Parts: sequence; structure tokens; C-alpha cells
Amino acid sequence: MKFISWNVNGIRAAIKKGFCDFFDEIDADFFCIQETKARPEQVDLNWNTKHHSYWNSAEKAGYSGTSIFSKIEPKEVFYGIGINQHDKEGRVITLRFDDFYLVNVYTPNSQNELRRLEYRQSWDKAFLKYLKNLDKKRPVILCGDLNVAHSEIDLARPNANTKNPGFTNEEREGFDELVEANLIDTFREFEKGSGHYSWWSYRAKARERNVGWRIDYWCISKPLKNRLQSSTILDQIMGSDHCPVMMELK
Repeated sequence: MKFISWNVNGIRAAIKKGFCDFFDEIDADFFCIQETKARPEQVDLNWNTKHHSYWNSAEKAGYSGTSIFSKIEPKEVFYGIGINQHDKEGRVITLRFDDFYLVNVYTPNSQNELRRLEYRQSWDKAFLKYLKNLDKKRPVILCGDLNVAHSEIDLARPNANTKNPGFTNEEREGFDELVEANLIDTFREFEKGSGHYSWWSYRAKARERNVGWRIDYWCISKPLKNRLQSSTILDQIMGSDHCPVMMELK
């Protein structure tokens, strides 16, 4: 099974930049999108002929939002995490299948001057509890833009970013708790080195110089580890300030 996750930074903009060609070519069984910035009725979906699609849009127009395209019809679909405070921005979709849950998340950014760090910490705790409850029932496959570089090798300039959004101690500890809660960062099962990133600023030719951050992930519950075949960053794919990340399971 082939899984793709991509923060497209606006699905309508991405479609104009070749998104549909990549979608068809990669032919994923599950294609998860973050930061759709649109409602489904605002998007021309004529290119989607093989997949069931599920959308969770923010109350605020043109903001946040997630979607999943799945070749397999799930047994159930859940939108949000069941907490009104956290469910207004369209950040989570969960699909239930017979042997796993697929969770697509667009984690809140702490924003400039860490204006939203306190909210982010509240979100991390609530989302962790949500994942733990799912994991009690069946294994979890988690993907998305988690808006955190977990360790120093996950960004090009760790020393310069220790107090910046996405690399604060609080956010990194939030990822630590995901790992402690039975989840595996699949990319690190195959690649232990630095220099591998999934997001680059639009400024100063950051992508061209590979001055980036790895903040997009595929994580799986430990019981699924023996099914893990690959986990890669498709950094050659353009169309957003993020690139897609791919995982394959037996």
C-alpha cells in the first residue's frame, strides 16, 4: 500500500502548479493533504476518478483544512478530535479500516513571537490523548504537517532556531510524547543522517540551497513495524513550500 502526505499550501494554487499530474502519476492508495485552504465545492475534482474523498474545512474561509483521498472506502470517518475548541480549523480527519486507523493532521503553528505556543501545547495534549484512545482499539497510521522539527538533524540551522516556532523545547517534547506513546517516525527507520527536509522558506532561495526543516511525517504504531517497506521524502516534487512524503506498507 502506498501512502502520500503533502501540505499543498492551498489546493487550488497547487492544481495550477501541476498537482493533478503528480496525483495521477504517483497513484497512491491513500493521499492525505494538509492546508487545503478551500471547501470541496470550491475545487474542480474532475481529475479524481479512483478515490473516495473526505474533506474537513476550517470555519474561516481560505484557512487551514485537510482532506484524504482513499482508494479503499473506510468503515467510518471522523472529523476533528471531538473537542469544539480544537475542531474549528479543519485540522484532523480519521478513517477507520479493519486493521488500522489513518489519521491526517495539520498541527497548529505556534506563529511569530510564539503567540500561539500556549494553544499549541493545549492542542498537543488533546491530540495525544485522541491518538492513545484510537491505539487502544487498533494500530494508528499518522501523517501530516506536525509543525515541529523533532531533533537537531531535522533542520538546517538548529542553533539559530531554538526559540522559533517549530523548534521550541515545548514542541519537541510534544513529539517525544508521540514516540513514547507507541508511535514510530518511519523516515528515521531508514535514514539516520541530516540534510533531509520537507519544508523550505520561500525567502533567500532556501530550497535551492536546501536550508530547510523536516516537519512532515509518517508515523505508525509499533505493531505495524513489520509491514513497513519504505519511507521517503519526495523533495524533487514542486508546487508548494512543502514537498510530499511517502510511505509504503506491505
